[in-house]
Amino acid sequence: MYIYDKFDQTIVRERVAEFRGQVQRRLAGELSEDQFRPLRLMNGLYLQLHAYMLRVAIPYGTMSSAQLKKLAYIAQTYDRGYGHFTTRQNIQYNWIKLEQVPDLLNDLAEVQLHGIQTSGNCIRNVTADQFSGVAGDEIEDPRIVSEAVRQWSTFHPEFSFLPRKFKIAVNGAARDRAAIQFHDIGIQVVRGPEGDVGYAIYAGGGMGRTPVVAPLIRAFLPKAELLSYLEAILRVYNRHGRRDNIYKARIKILVREIGAEEFTRQVEAEWALLRNEGVNLPEAEMSRIQKFFAPPPYEKIAAPVVAFEQARASNPAFARWVETNVHTHKVPGYGVVTISLKPVGGIPGDATAEQMSQIADLAEKYSFAEVRVTHVQNLVLPNVKQADLFAVWQQLGKIGFADANLGLIGDIIACPGLDYCALANARSIPVAQQISERFRTPERMKEIGPLQIKISGCINACGHHHAGHIGILGVERAGEELYQITLGGAGDETASIGELLGPGFKGDQVVDAVEKIVNTYIELRQPGEEFLAAYRRVGKAPFKERLYASA
Repeated sequence: MYIYDKFDQTIVRERVAEFRGQVQRRLAGELSEDQFRPLRLMNGLYLQLHAYMLRVAIPYGTMSSAQLKKLAYIAQTYDRGYGHFTTRQNIQYNWIKLEQVPDLLNDLAEVQLHGIQTSGNCIRNVTADQFSGVAGDEIEDPRIVSEAVRQWSTFHPEFSFLPRKFKIAVNGAARDRAAIQFHDIGIQVVRGPEGDVGYAIYAGGGMGRTPVVAPLIRAFLPKAELLSYLEAILRVYNRHGRRDNIYKARIKILVREIGAEEFTRQVEAEWALLRNEGVNLPEAEMSRIQKFFAPPPYEKIAAPVVAFEQARASNPAFARWVETNVHTHKVPGYGVVTISLKPVGGIPGDATAEQMSQIADLAEKYSFAEVRVTHVQNLVLPNVKQADLFAVWQQLGKIGFADANLGLIGDIIACPGLDYCALANARSIPVAQQISERFRTPERMKEIGPLQIKISGCINACGHHHAGHIGILGVERAGEELYQITLGGAGDETASIGELLGPGFKGDQVVDAVEKIVNTYIELRQPGEEFLAAYRRVGKAPFKERLYASA
């Protein structure tokens, strides 16, 4: 895990002191809200429906147990006792008092956390595969390059005032667990023709009002030249990106309007000017960063682990949890535990201060004091010995987070929606809760199999509904909340945008609509066929026919 040096720490401390003065001026009436707005956004502070909301960056989703304990302390001290983990591997606090923000940020700085570049028209928090460094299928740990990108992008003078926000994601395995093709820039670790490690670069993806799957603009980029290539992309975007129309300001619009081929040509031309200008990191600096991500001191464990196998054989509930929530670790005798923050009837992504503190304790005792945040609003203990899995599961059960639903219909993504967000048109949380309750039994979830439901309360798509196998979008029509349903989206390496089925449904009709879709899938699927594969085989016609048959 990367540890800040004096330079990093000084930046954060100076920003806290600077913002303290700005808050004092705002409270004294010396700054208007219009004057204060860009200053607070630079520190991750939003003004929402009911209160200020603070967004805290968790770079590439990796944090220490000490940092998680501090986040729990923040929730207890400055909020209403909980935090909300987001689809950008961040955490948000929804009930913040402006006069307390400087002290809050100062407390965060004690553990190298902050809200810098979690909002505004800048390069946002860099995200990565939550299984980085421990997945058996990865080519290389993507956190190393993610940290290099974080350092390069923080306060970059040329890219502090972009046409719009800009998001970068990095994936290190053949299986895309970071949704890179829905980002402004997606970086995929690959092996070149000679077996050397480099990057495939995607550009111009995104969700929101105009969902786009990013085109591949370079199949192989040498590792040493990544930063200069990223800078070339940002320069082309900064030069041509629309600043006269907020809805046409994202890089995806630029790539679509001039075409991927012409965009690539301009990037390559810019890169030719940059690649020898000292933009790329020296090899020594990359080696320095890499040392922070050295593997922890794993034990050599003989397989099979008898205690683990006995617990799994004697406890069906534990066996179900292992099947869904524990992934294969690259080191024999260990497992990667995903903690579902989606208990039946709960609010997706929410965790209380007590729950966060308890998970931090589990990380200290069982996972080398490390925790990950996923882009599907869950947490991960990346290094748990198989012999300890039963004890971890038992402790998670005591805090309400032992649900065996990862990747199943109960593992729902939902944005805060109209309950909190000033931009939302409809509520997301109640819909997610109702669906969770309808499909609550393990038997029902297993019968359905892998199925991703994602819900957004407005077109901005913070709930990633475009990439849901079943996507639900809340809209407003004549003062009434309606929900449109899309099918067939995916955020993995087979990225696709969900297709709209038809007119929207009222809030009390959504769960029944979802159940009709699920039942249609079960009737038409072939043996062993998962929902997405079935939908891609038969298309939307049978689902649409069933859904609107009685309309």
